[in-house]
Amino acid sequence: MAELRLGPLLRYNDGSSATIWAETSRPCAAEVRCADGAKGTARSFQIAGHHYVLVPVTGLTPGTATEYEVLLDGDRVWPPPDSRFPPSVIASPGAEDGLRAAFGSCRWAAPPAGGKDPVGPDALDTLSARIAADPAGARPDVLLLLGDQVYADEVSDATRRWIAGRRDPGEPPGAQVADYAEYTRLYDESWSDPEVRWLLSTVPSCMVFDDHDVIDDWNTSASWVADMRATDWWRERILSGLMSYWVYQHLGNLSPAELAADPLYAAVRAAPDGTDALRDFAARADTDPASVRWSYRRDFGRVRLVMVDSRAARVLEEDGRAMLDPGEAAWLRDQVLEGRDGDGGDAGGAAYDHLLIGTSLPWLLPHLVHDLEVWNAAVCGGERGARWARLGERIRRGADLEHWPAFPSSFDALAGLIADAGTGPGAPATVSVLSGDVHHAYVAEPSWPDRDPDARVVQLTCSPVHNSVPLSMRLGFRFGWSAPARALGRRIARHGRCAPPAVSWRRTGGPWFGNQLMTLTLRGRSARLRLERARAERDGTTELRTVTDRELA
Repeated sequence: MAELRLGPLLRYNDGSSATIWAETSRPCAAEVRCADGAKGTARSFQIAGHHYVLVPVTGLTPGTATEYEVLLDGDRVWPPPDSRFPPSVIASPGAEDGLRAAFGSCRWAAPPAGGKDPVGPDALDTLSARIAADPAGARPDVLLLLGDQVYADEVSDATRRWIAGRRDPGEPPGAQVADYAEYTRLYDESWSDPEVRWLLSTVPSCMVFDDHDVIDDWNTSASWVADMRATDWWRERILSGLMSYWVYQHLGNLSPAELAADPLYAAVRAAPDGTDALRDFAARADTDPASVRWSYRRDFGRVRLVMVDSRAARVLEEDGRAMLDPGEAAWLRDQVLEGRDGDGGDAGGAAYDHLLIGTSLPWLLPHLVHDLEVWNAAVCGGERGARWARLGERIRRGADLEHWPAFPSSFDALAGLIADAGTGPGAPATVSVLSGDVHHAYVAEPSWPDRDPDARVVQLTCSPVHNSVPLSMRLGFRFGWSAPARALGRRIARHGRCAPPAVSWRRTGGPWFGNQLMTLTLRGRSARLRLERARAERDGTTELRTVTDRELA
């Protein structure tokens, strides 16, 4: 009898259709049946001895919620008969209901039940408990998980012991993930968490990778890549990382129509074993990043989400460094501006009321960090000579200087695109850049020297969902936002002969620390932001406590 190994995960959901992802114990036929008559079927496919299924569900009614069950070879496997959670549902808001989007990044797997949690309560676990306690209450319409869903380079003690049972951890890469089988262990550990498993079965999710999904500071520079490729373990690591990301995260980001048109998905499903086809794809993605697009767009009524790959699409040569290769940059511009000429909407020519740009790495950082990264890019590019270039590369790697400001032309290009999107008669009410990575939360608002966008533009950063925030990091980021740090940053930038950025910005909220989630509630042309932090209560329960709740538009 086939069983569920992992999932189900409710991924794509546009109101009339949805996709349900799962990992199964053996080859099988999967069926999703909804209480309102909507349904879908699919056969499993195989990668490296593991079996997966992605079921397209059609016939849903927008603005409704319906319970669903999963059957494998005709036997019901979800919900489990002894579940302590409410039934999983496929729910979508009506057009008049707007969108409630919760987001964050950086999640270590929570410890097993009863185990001590060294970093405090998991914000996703806590959100799950709140929804389960009041299934009819307010819940996110979508979860935006902005990177570091798993940590390939910082595994748990249990996974470290498991790795030691299958190979010698004294050999590189040591107690880090080495191959596809070890990646599957990470997802098992993270998504088998009962609270998170149920949450992901009933709230749709959009995902994108960041560095720890592969390795810390992935694609920092051309010399970093050269050093990694010189090792005898990196090729298997990067291919396995990209393969597992495609299976566990990327497929669920795509609509049923996009899946039907995807030649790789067709090849994998048609083959008795799709491992070779997926491995060849991952090899091409590694050697020619421009041949693959991990970024994607989702429209939720009159809210547009453009999720941007800010890791694999980079151009790393020092004389042409860019966060996005030319094709990716053109795609981003097209997705953001499509319909702005009046053919995509009816509200005064507006294609959407709110634009969300998801990028794992923040666009606007504390001013000192920004200036350090711009200076570093200049000296690594030879602005101060070869000796400074060598020193700059060591500093770049040691201090993780590889966010948007470390690619100054890309930083300015994004500033220009946001201003274009937010200006004119078809401008949205808000443009929000959603990010994580930096283990604190804040709100920053830019201003342009030569124009004043009609939209309210905000950088919303929320991290971590469940990870450590040491005191040194708290102190460093608090200082990084201060006036003395800003003055110091300007002096550093002058040393690098750096041009001023295309925008200035100010912090209007934070910094806030802890395991946390932000939620945007978007209705019509109104927008509201809430930040909630997971807190342990005296009775042993956990709660999400509101840190800030403010109107954006």
